[in-house]
Amino acid sequence: MHDAGDWGSLDAVSAQVAAAACAVAAELGLRGAAACLALSCDEHVAQLNATYRGKPAPTNVLSFPAPGNATTNDADARFLGDIVLAGETLSREAKDLGLAFAHHLQHLVVHGLLHLLGYDHETETGAREMEALEVRILGRLGIADPYEAAGDPCSSRHQTDTAKS
Repeated sequence: MHDAGDWGSLDAVSAQVAAAACAVAAELGLRGAAACLALSCDEHVAQLNATYRGKPAPTNVLSFPAPGNATTNDADARFLGDIVLAGETLSREAKDLGLAFAHHLQHLVVHGLLHLLGYDHETETGAREMEALEVRILGRLGIADPYEAAGDPCSSRHQTDTAKS
């Protein structure tokens, strides 16, 4: 859903988000799951980040896992939670890192979905596992390793995080 900010062609963004979600599902053999993704702006994400993480600044993506018993309108689908993307931060990062906007968008969708599925990067082991999985999933989309492209092939540092609500 489009919440705020200038995201350009929403049809193109929607297709990129769907492709990233399908790649996650294919890699993990995931079926019967749903998530809500909000395309937002730095101002709104900064408010959410302050409220739920105590960090009053925008970040590229926030993930809000659903409680274990959450459902959707589709009785066969398990609701994973919500993901909120900050358009200006995402655009700025893509430019600074020399990445295509679509590729960075898809990376953050993958990253957010993995958080909803319980992956995290709080420990070195968790970070390596999550990053390796991200790289495999992005490879399915024809996207190069974003950590290597950023000059840090073993990065365990992220701006993103999971919010606890």
